[in-house]
Amino acid sequence: MTYEDILYEVRDGVAHITINRPQVLNAFRGKTCEELIHAFNRAGWDKTIGVIVLGGAGDRAFCTGGDQSAHEGQYDGRGMIGLPIEELQSLIRDVPKPVIARVQGYAIGGGNVLATLCDLTIASEKAQFGQVGPKVGSVDPGFGTAYLARVVGEKKAREIWYLNRRYTAAEALDMGLVNTVVPHDQLDAEVAKWCAEIMERSPTAITIAKRSFNADSESIRGIGNMGMQALSMYYATEESKEGVRAFNEKRKPDFRKHQI
Repeated sequence: MTYEDILYEVRDGVAHITINRPQVLNAFRGKTCEELIHAFNRAGWDKTIGVIVLGGAGDRAFCTGGDQSAHEGQYDGRGMIGLPIEELQSLIRDVPKPVIARVQGYAIGGGNVLATLCDLTIASEKAQFGQVGPKVGSVDPGFGTAYLARVVGEKKAREIWYLNRRYTAAEALDMGLVNTVVPHDQLDAEVAKWCAEIMERSPTAITIAKRSFNADSESIRGIGNMGMQALSMYYATEESKEGVRAFNEKRKPDFRKHQI
């Protein structure tokens, strides 16, 4: 596959997969997801690779979720909602290598979900986290909700989804959403340090540990599959479409007049 939306590079046994759409704050469309799936499979089963780092191009954003300009009732790719996002989310968990999220800016919406799903998250002090689904007529069921609650607790997860606030890197650290926060100019050095430590460990032992962690929350995959089916039907409603229209028109949505 020739990549258009992502960058792929291997250095010192570490695969760096970078969403390369800074002009839209690294929001993903169908093609982006397909390329990420290909890259994770490529890196995940290469025995010369010990760690995968997921990042976003530029200084402004790690990832801001689904590209609303590619969303007209469905996104522009395959799958139940026009994005094979559940396949990508599952793959981050399934590859037998630790996946580190390198977050230098916005990790919002689906981008926040990707960062949450990674085994480890290293953030710049400039990073911001949060969910926006109910503001734009969307939601991420399954891993985006139930697994988030495993990470930050039920009360905090519900706050994140119901209020759609943004959280600083320091706040994300306090709630357990990230592993560490460093000055912006030290982010790459910190990521490299963590990768080097992992590369010195037994890869098989780490794979078994990752499988064990995942087994405890594996039921969430089924919840997500069921939720994505409901989300597909929701996207066909005027209530959801109002969120997309309002976002693209840069106005406040009026969801109540379209309530199902």
